[in-house]
Amino acid sequence: MPSTAAETTTLLPVNATLGVVLAVLLVVAVAVAAYARLTGDGGHGRGREIAVAGVRATVQLAAVSLLIGWVVEDVRLLLGFLLLMYAVAVRTAGRRITTNATWWWAAVPIAAGVLPVVLALLLTGLVPLKGITLIPVTGILIGGALTATVLGGRRALDELHTRHGEVEAGLALGLPEADARLEVARPAASDALLPGLDQTRTVGLVTLPGAFVGMLLGGASPVQAGAVQLFVLVALLAVQAVAVAVVLELVARGRVHREEGR
Repeated sequence: MPSTAAETTTLLPVNATLGVVLAVLLVVAVAVAAYARLTGDGGHGRGREIAVAGVRATVQLAAVSLLIGWVVEDVRLLLGFLLLMYAVAVRTAGRRITTNATWWWAAVPIAAGVLPVVLALLLTGLVPLKGITLIPVTGILIGGALTATVLGGRRALDELHTRHGEVEAGLALGLPEADARLEVARPAASDALLPGLDQTRTVGLVTLPGAFVGMLLGGASPVQAGAVQLFVLVALLAVQAVAVAVVLELVARGRVHREEGR
C-alpha cells in the first residue's frame, strides 16, 4: 500500500524527543571512544572528533534544509552549491591524507571519479539539471569519491612508510621510482574499494541502503526504489574505482606525500 505524507512524517517526527535521542546517542559515542581510548593521528582522542562531527552535522544539515529551496530554483545557485560540496570534499579528503601543501591534489581523484559520471547522467537525461534530483545524486557520488580517496591515499602512504625498504630494493633492481612505489602501495590502496564492494554484494540481504528506503518512504514502488538503489551502487563502484586508481598514481609519483618521519 503506498505511503502517504502523513505516514512518512510520523516515521521520524522532528520534535524534542528526536533531539534528546540524538544527543544521547552522540554522548554514548563520545563516551565509548574515550573509554576505549580510541585515538587518531598524533594520539588525539577520537571522542572530541565525534562530538565536533555531530555538532557540525546538525548545523550544516539545518543550514542546507533552509537553503535548499532557493538552490533548486536557480541553476546558478545550484552549480555554486555543487562546487561548494566539491570544495569541502577536497579539503576534507586532502587533510585526512596529508597535512602538508600537497593536500590539494585530492581535487584530482574526486573530480576524475565524479565529473564523468555526472556528465553522462545529464547528457543521457537520466538525471535532469534540477536541484531536487542533481544535488542528492551528486552528493552521494562526491561522498563515495571522498571516502575512497581518503582510504586509498592513507593506506598507500602508510604502506610506503612501513615497507620503505622494499621500495629501495625495487630501485636497486632498476625499477623506476613510480613503479617501485606502485608495487608496494597498490594492494593496500585497493582495500579502499572493499566497503563499496561489500555494500553492493550484500544489498537487500544485510542492509537496505538510504536511497532504497528514501524512495519507498516517498511513495515509489519497490521496483522503482530497487532500480534507483542499483544505479547508485553501480555508479559508486565506478566513481570509487577511478578515485582509488588516480590517488594511487598521485602517491606513486610523489605528488601526494608526507613529511619525513611521519
